[in-house]
Amino acid sequence: MLDIIKTRIAQGYRTAKYPKTASVLPDRFRGMPQTDSSACGLQCRRCVDVCPVHAIEKTDNGLSIDLGRCIFCGKCEMECPEHSITFTSDHSLAARDRVDLVRTGATGSHKAGTLDPERLRIFSRSIRFRQVSAGGCGACEADINVLNTLVFDLSRFGIQFVASPRHADGLVITGPVTKNMELALKKTYDAIPSPKVVIVVGSCAISGGVFAGNNEVNNGVGKLFPVDLYIPGCPPHPYTILDGFLRLLGRVE
Repeated sequence: MLDIIKTRIAQGYRTAKYPKTASVLPDRFRGMPQTDSSACGLQCRRCVDVCPVHAIEKTDNGLSIDLGRCIFCGKCEMECPEHSITFTSDHSLAARDRVDLVRTGATGSHKAGTLDPERLRIFSRSIRFRQVSAGGCGACEADINVLNTLVFDLSRFGIQFVASPRHADGLVITGPVTKNMELALKKTYDAIPSPKVVIVVGSCAISGGVFAGNNEVNNGVGKLFPVDLYIPGCPPHPYTILDGFLRLLGRVE
């Protein structure tokens, strides 16, 4: 027993202090993209053409990147000879509205806002989610599961995942919503008592991701349900997911 106590003391405090202190992410992390259209050639479309999910467009306001489609592969950044696109270390990517995921140099960054006052009053201190993988590859699901480890300790914020939708306050959806999962997803949504919260995690759940346009997927949640929070990424970093949750519940401004 003494050896166990000594080992535990030696390990120290392992839970991250976010959001009280800033998160530390690796140098290779690709977060919020920034665009500089002033350096972009008028006829150059290399970043547009190289994007595997058609997330980049050239508009009158400059380069436009749809984070709901973007898989953060970095090909656009590597392909651009003028370095008009760069990925920063900003992990705060979530948005309340789908249109806020479309970023240009003119619009800048939009941080996700909170729930409406009534639901915020109900859920700000404690909320339970049922997570459904609607045809996901397992990457987004893995990064959601990581939030339950002692490093992130999601439960300290009053946020937990439950096994039954009847015990849940909201739904967290991953995957492109395959035809085989569409009915099950609808039944899960219907089983959650109102008022409820819907969060979509990952480019697949938002837009279909790399599977967009396939006859066997719904291109994400789309208009199946009203969505309260979009968390982009392929997959999103656990800090990106946690940041979205906390902003929705008014824990981060």
